[in-house]
Amino acid sequence: MDALRQTIIDALKTVYDPEIPVNIWDMGLVYDIDISDTLVVIKMTFTSPTCPMMEEILMQVKDAVQAVAGTRSVQVDLVWEPAWDLSRMSDAARLELDLTNEGW
Repeated sequence: MDALRQTIIDALKTVYDPEIPVNIWDMGLVYDIDISDTLVVIKMTFTSPTCPMMEEILMQVKDAVQAVAGTRSVQVDLVWEPAWDLSRMSDAARLELDLTNEGW
């Protein structure tokens, strides 16, 4: 399952919000990946509940994961708790967005 998990993470890194030049994995939008013999469940959030690209990005996530999940079904669960904040971003994402440690 570790190899599949890494393959799924790699697939998630191909999904971007068109307004942000950082993939959803490095943004910290993916909270959990649960893999069973028949199902992959992705638990994720957005930086804002008013994201205009939400539905499109959710479909991109499902399609990207389905492409590597084999015969498993893919379910994407949108959650709002815990709320997303800057601390969830990877160092690479902070660098890309020119964010410093000051103020967060």
